[in-house]
Amino acid sequence: MPAFTIAALYRFARFPDPQVIAADLRTLCADLETCGTLILAGEGINGTVAGSADAVTTLIGHIRALPGCADLDVKYSFSEDAPFARMKVKVKAEIVTLGAGDLDPATQAGVHLDPQDWNALLADPDTVVIDTRNAYEVACGTFNGAIDPETRSFRDFPAWFDAFAAGLREEGRTPKIAMFCTGGIRCEKSTALVKARGFEDVYHLKGGILRYLEEVPEAESRWQGQCYVFDERVTVGHGLKPGDHVTCRACGLPHPRNTVHDCPGDGVWPHRA
Repeated sequence: MPAFTIAALYRFARFPDPQVIAADLRTLCADLETCGTLILAGEGINGTVAGSADAVTTLIGHIRALPGCADLDVKYSFSEDAPFARMKVKVKAEIVTLGAGDLDPATQAGVHLDPQDWNALLADPDTVVIDTRNAYEVACGTFNGAIDPETRSFRDFPAWFDAFAAGLREEGRTPKIAMFCTGGIRCEKSTALVKARGFEDVYHLKGGILRYLEEVPEAESRWQGQCYVFDERVTVGHGLKPGDHVTCRACGLPHPRNTVHDCPGDGVWPHRA
């Protein structure tokens, strides 16, 4: 087995005192010698952690025992090298920052679709498919036919969607809306936003792109390119095999390995490779 088991996880749940939960997790992670980042808020938990197989199993068991976290969404992968330099446990206002006011994804999110059902929804001509990730992630790969909001930050998504929704209403359209992201957390929160804006027929990909790439055979896949991930692998492909992207040291954005990379040096997208 590879030296490191990597667990990408999240759960929308109601934590009355996330500071207390964070303190316990810091102690446990230090004892288990894990690395990565966990973010806690009143709305739940989000993060990616890595360590020995036994350490990650113990940590995930602890998190599943937290209030509302029995059905914690976890996606596993493996690495010979440590994907993170250290362990961080943070408390923030949101576990994924949308800045859209009082949303409750634990009760208001759209319908989860398993990867096996996702292709059928994408094939429906009445479905609008929206990639909720940022532009630099979309540039590495996306689903065929998906709309790219061209956002630089998840905080930009509400304003983009409000303008997009206004256009749909002008056209008299109320389509099915299907949304996806890397691991499921951003599209789950986005569907709560979309439903709060008055759309009812809203879906999102359970487990995100990572679970889709893990479970759907490449021959049946509607995914094109590679999926950006927030660790040293940079991108992964079908079967979660490491991709061929690297991170630019000047701007911090991904580009294909062994390409001439003319970046602006300031993190502005698009940059050219």
